[in-house]
Amino acid sequence: MLRRVHKWKPHHFPRKSACLCPLSLFIFTKPSVSAAKVENEPVTASSVDTRADDPVREILTGLRNFGLGNFLAGEYFRSVFWKLNQPQVDQIIDSLRRENSDDALFFFYALRNDYGFWHSRDSQFVVAHVLASKRRFADLQLVIKEMLEQEGFGSAPLLCELLVGNFAGWDSNSVVWDALAFAYSRYEMVNDALLVLAYMKDLNFPASTPTYNSLLHNLRRTDMFWDIYSKMRDNGDSENEYTSSILIDRLCEQARLQDAILVLRNSKVNGLSPSVVSFNTIMSRFCKSGFVDVAKSLFCMMLKQGLYPDAYSYNILIHGLCIAGSIEEALDLIDHMKSQGLKPDTVTYNILVKGFLLLGLMDGLGQLIQDMLLAGLNPNVVTYTILICGHCQMGNIDEGLKLLEEMVSLGFQLSLIPYSVLLSSLCKYGHVEEALRLFYDMETTGLKPDLITYSILIHGLCKLGEVQSALKFYREICSDKFFPNSFIHSSFLVAMCENGMTTEARKYFEDLTSNEPNNVVFYNIMIDRYVKFGNIEEASQLYKRVIEKGIAPTIVTLNSMIYGFCKEKNLGEARKLFQRITHYGLLPNAVTYTILMNALGEAGYIQAMIKLLQEMEASNVTPTHITYTVIIKCLCRHCRLNDSLQVLNDMHFKGLHPDQITYNTIIQCFCKAHNMEKAFQLFNEMLRLKLEPTPATYNVLINGLCINGGLEYADRLLIALEEQNFCLSKIAYTVMIKAHCAKGNVYRAVLFFHKMIDKKFQISISDYSAVINRLCKRRVIAEAKYFFLMMLSNGISPDEKLCKTMLKAFSESGGHGSASELLAAMIKTGLLSG
Repeated sequence: MLRRVHKWKPHHFPRKSACLCPLSLFIFTKPSVSAAKVENEPVTASSVDTRADDPVREILTGLRNFGLGNFLAGEYFRSVFWKLNQPQVDQIIDSLRRENSDDALFFFYALRNDYGFWHSRDSQFVVAHVLASKRRFADLQLVIKEMLEQEGFGSAPLLCELLVGNFAGWDSNSVVWDALAFAYSRYEMVNDALLVLAYMKDLNFPASTPTYNSLLHNLRRTDMFWDIYSKMRDNGDSENEYTSSILIDRLCEQARLQDAILVLRNSKVNGLSPSVVSFNTIMSRFCKSGFVDVAKSLFCMMLKQGLYPDAYSYNILIHGLCIAGSIEEALDLIDHMKSQGLKPDTVTYNILVKGFLLLGLMDGLGQLIQDMLLAGLNPNVVTYTILICGHCQMGNIDEGLKLLEEMVSLGFQLSLIPYSVLLSSLCKYGHVEEALRLFYDMETTGLKPDLITYSILIHGLCKLGEVQSALKFYREICSDKFFPNSFIHSSFLVAMCENGMTTEARKYFEDLTSNEPNNVVFYNIMIDRYVKFGNIEEASQLYKRVIEKGIAPTIVTLNSMIYGFCKEKNLGEARKLFQRITHYGLLPNAVTYTILMNALGEAGYIQAMIKLLQEMEASNVTPTHITYTVIIKCLCRHCRLNDSLQVLNDMHFKGLHPDQITYNTIIQCFCKAHNMEKAFQLFNEMLRLKLEPTPATYNVLINGLCINGGLEYADRLLIALEEQNFCLSKIAYTVMIKAHCAKGNVYRAVLFFHKMIDKKFQISISDYSAVINRLCKRRVIAEAKYFFLMMLSNGISPDEKLCKTMLKAFSESGGHGSASELLAAMIKTGLLSG
């Protein structure tokens, strides 16, 4: 980075011992002897006329008589050099320039390089003009660079005034001005460069294309870009390939991709050769925008124009194909890349690794890493980090931890990223102890946690209800002089709310809002808490405070309030608030519409719900699969089965993917309508779409079969699922037990009850009561007694209602003796009062 530096006076510079010629070659002579005759004679104090008291004249005389090389290396010059000041050196250089410009350059560089002399701005500009006249542009730029290193930012006014005052009319003056503007821009001193350009415009000096290109490059992320480009066009400066490349980059940044392609095509028309860089820029932007097919067309266009794509070109397209899910095509492109003599690099393989992980192709990763090693490439930190992130996203934290250990053993320079990813995943899956252990291991490796790492850990701990552990790290943050951010405060607030600490949460909220009074996120958390627990009054009070304090509510604030009113069946207030959303400069989102549609559907206003869906689509708000699931649920509740199927078809047509909840809802609807054939058709459709049925799906189907006379098929289905080790829920077994009890199949009911116990489901008194009541109702007393005794042996005490049911059943069945015994036993054990 260029900076302003302290200016040393000439006599402060360290003296350098290097000389241009060895002293042994010089011979003492008088100053009157011609320089040609004394070329190899040393210059001493006695050989120079020192009677004059003008060191400038003395040095110039010596230089003329003895030649620059001899005189500057001589003893005399070394003795008088330390007496020279900058103005005297300026005089000497200017005099030499008039006589022989090469001598002026020689003297300038000799003093700077061999004597460490710090030349003045005047001398530097004199030399700059000489170099410009000789077209030594590289040396000219070095002189200007050194000047800017001395002067630093904000020096343009001083240097411009010096050029105007002392160098007006000099030959090559416009070249020096342009070199100064270019240097300022090149070293990112943009404001100084713009000032130089303003002076040049007044002086009618044109700026060169490289100068404009440098400025455009530095301003490509700012609004000034187009002003400079317009000036360049207005001044008639010719654009080159680099100009087009910068212009294309700017257009791509503004997502003006069609204009970028137009510039690319016009380059050929204007006699310019489009560069590979320009093609890469546009291809990259199209890939990022999801239009990989357009990027492929540009790649083909590049080949047709005789340009050879580089490794970066291939990497861009391979990355785009991986993101689009076209892994096979990406692998084909690797083969094409090799056929063109380009070798895939580590970046290429990292892109493929990421693509495999995105698509969940875990089985192919091993072969991909093997191919990478066979190509002579070793996985780097990025490779390992991508793999760790991928495994964590798939829930395979153990594999991620193994990869981290491997990184440590290989001696990689570790960063906080893999640790942060693993910490987040461990907290997500409830592995608190492992998360804490990893955190302390990270510290032992020498990595110091930053605020983001602390935030992840505190957020994870708070989410798991480990508030005390989170508070411990909160204190560490404060001791490390970090300032806890809003994310951390929000995590604590949410944790308190979700753990039932409403009073503490409210107190914490009041403290937070006293320090950050306009942070609407804190209000959103508390409003959401009150709404979910049905306290719409407190939520309304906080919402009123938001409005009164002039805090801008977010769509989250309004969605929470609308949900609260809908939950309270207050559709009038919900719709009023919905209408006021635009008043706050906001727009309803998919969540807003879905909340209101769900409330309308539950209230039976089906037409109003459909109308709101149409309004949503007209407002260019895309319904989500949750929106459609809500609509399907409401239609099913009102037995509009065909309409619900139409909505399901609409989802597929619009590219939305119904989830298991969507299918479970509609399958349950057809089961209740006694249409098991259609229910199983929808189930098969789930399987075709590779949508894994959930335990709830099978619960619905098993219950449907039981209700609709297919108990035998329900038995077969449940046993088949057990054989496949499918994790069934307790509901499936209770449904089967009730169904078999109802049919009088006591043996099967007992069998499934024992299965339920074997699977270690928690059996409650209600489960026993359900079976015993059904058996008693069917007067299967012996089996009812069996279940009753089983309940007692498992340490579950029957309630009074169940005891009376048993007594009644025994009495009605004629077992008076057994009933009396049972009654006496119940009174004795305290199950019944006397």
